[in-house]
Amino acid sequence: MAAISLVVTVTLQENATREVLAQAGLMMDNAAAIRSYTDTEIAPLLDDKMLTAFRPQSVPFYAATQNFLALHKEHPDYAYKEATLNPTNPRDRATDWEADIVQRFRNDSSTTEMSGTRDTPMGSILYLARPIRVDAGCMSCRSLPSVAPATMLARYGRDNGFGWQPNEVVGAQIVSVPFASAEASAKRVRRDVLTTIAAVLVGVLLVINISLYVLVIRPVRRIARIADQVSLGDTSAPEFPSGGGPEVTALSAAFNRMRKSLDKALRMLGG
Repeated sequence: MAAISLVVTVTLQENATREVLAQAGLMMDNAAAIRSYTDTEIAPLLDDKMLTAFRPQSVPFYAATQNFLALHKEHPDYAYKEATLNPTNPRDRATDWEADIVQRFRNDSSTTEMSGTRDTPMGSILYLARPIRVDAGCMSCRSLPSVAPATMLARYGRDNGFGWQPNEVVGAQIVSVPFASAEASAKRVRRDVLTTIAAVLVGVLLVINISLYVLVIRPVRRIARIADQVSLGDTSAPEFPSGGGPEVTALSAAFNRMRKSLDKALRMLGG
């Protein structure tokens, strides 16, 4: 049972991890869709208003992050960040471990996704990351301060978020979730699976015990009782029972033959 529990635990833990990462992937796809929608549908509508005041709602990064913050209320375990090495908004600046992920994407352009775990004071964290590349739309305000909207410079300054190059990996979308969430999911399923297995094993053992009693133990006890009577010279003892399994039936038949032979021998001696 311990071996079964270990196998079930490991398997369910792996499945739970894959499930959590799959959900993280869906959330990341949603964020990418929000970014694309903002860039193609929202930003053009706000171009004129950007002349008088900077509208962060026109920035895909901002839109994706704000959308996820709303989603976070329903899924508090999940966290999302568009971690950037040189962001316009300081809240998007990559931490050390996030910067390492971004650098790995920069070093290997063929890598489109990576996942893993990291230890934190709050426990282990699962993360899923995808690279953020500079597209043509970003170059209109991220290449040089001189081409950026004046309202954007007034809000964020001229020192951050510039110098990006076309198709350059400047950051990473990162969804992270406490490993405890995957463990909790695995434990719930593990409990249900082990309970089911235990119930099945108990049922099987019960059937085996009943079958053993009916087919072997009870007939053998009757044979033993009759054999004891015969050994004491009780000629009125009934014949050995023929019920039970094939082996018990064969044993009963052998005892009956032996008894008949014994009766004949006793009659011959008595005669």
